[in-house]
Amino acid sequence: MTAPVFEEFEPTADCDCAGCVQQRRALAAGEHPAAHGCRRALVLFTAAGVVLGGGGGAAAATAVGVPSAPGSALRPAPGAAASVGDPESANEQGGTAPLHGPNPATATVPAALRPVTRAEIINRAKQWVAAKVPYSMDKYWSDGYRQDCSGFVSMAWNMGSNEWTGSLAQFATRITREELEPGDILLFHNPDNPTKGSHVTIFGGWTDYTHTYYVAYEQTKPHTRKQPTPMGYWTNADRYLPYRYNGLITATTTTTTASGPVSADEYPGATAFGPGANNAHITKLGEMLVALGFGKHYTVGPGPVWGEADRRATEAFQLAQGWRGPAADGMPSAETWQLLATKQGGSIPAAAPGPGGTSAAKPTYPGSRHFRPGRSGAHVTQIRWKLVELGFGKHYTAAPGPVWGEADRRSVEAFQRAQGWRGAAADGFPGPETWRRLFA
Repeated sequence: MTAPVFEEFEPTADCDCAGCVQQRRALAAGEHPAAHGCRRALVLFTAAGVVLGGGGGAAAATAVGVPSAPGSALRPAPGAAASVGDPESANEQGGTAPLHGPNPATATVPAALRPVTRAEIINRAKQWVAAKVPYSMDKYWSDGYRQDCSGFVSMAWNMGSNEWTGSLAQFATRITREELEPGDILLFHNPDNPTKGSHVTIFGGWTDYTHTYYVAYEQTKPHTRKQPTPMGYWTNADRYLPYRYNGLITATTTTTTASGPVSADEYPGATAFGPGANNAHITKLGEMLVALGFGKHYTVGPGPVWGEADRRATEAFQLAQGWRGPAADGMPSAETWQLLATKQGGSIPAAAPGPGGTSAAKPTYPGSRHFRPGRSGAHVTQIRWKLVELGFGKHYTAAPGPVWGEADRRSVEAFQRAQGWRGAAADGFPGPETWRRLFA
């Protein structure tokens, strides 16, 4: 009979069983590591042509895995199939649902994100690790969160609902892997098999300077675990995308006051804004919005604490630039900040006549270079409002903004043709005479 082949694997570094504690002591004392501790072994029995238990037959093979610590995954011998302990194939997940479930149809997106720090995210994740919360796609833990991978992230992020891998990204901002910090996530949403082929982990920090492994907190069968994991995961590594929770409070956003005045020259980053943020950059944002005529949403302020007035005022400014969808979500992007800081964005009605209004003084022609595809500035907004006022705005599908486009060219062309001009004189690009007649 062929002897069994054993391949041993050392336990994870955070295994706290008595055997592993003793093993680490033995290693420190210079003893042989196999003298102590628990092991994870894959035992392969090859019985080709051998009668077992009195029976005969063809060759047979059996694999037996013995995990050393709770939650540790079986690792096959080299060349064997990695079918054991793979959350992407073994685990499933539920859909969006309210806390405590169980009816996804009644789920609603929370009106505001609950603020949370990185330390709070990791500490909340550790609670499930310590409790060894059993994996389940249809059961809810005592705190109201579903016991699957996305429910685990919803819990750690202190969200007011149970999300799934197809919705978590809506509450977060995509970042690079180099930007990962504890509390961020690595998300793999598989559109081919969303409920069973997807997975998400919480990033707990790098294991060393090479950044090839990180500490992953994750909800997987049989229960919540924490272990070193290759970037971005054991399988489908390249498809795990890093995200940062929009409700995160960082050291920057928890500062209530600044030591000096905040400059508008440099965009402070997306983490400076949003629910729970409290800093001088928010005050500066509000002041810039008010200066351009977007202050009607403020009853008091602007101030350092982010609120709905800040979001609505920012959204109004973004909509005035002609932006729609995610570009006009009320969260200041780098482009939003730049237009506000340089006062190049569309105003209501500071630098230009608003709809139905006129300028007190005739503006000076700024030069043809301002009216070319892709150029942006207050002069573009100014001429747009004037064209709308004079009845040449039918080509605009959104409120006038600062970026020159085809709708502007066609509107100017219509005005020029109305003057009786043809050919090069009616090319849609405003020259000095076009400008003079527009603002006569």
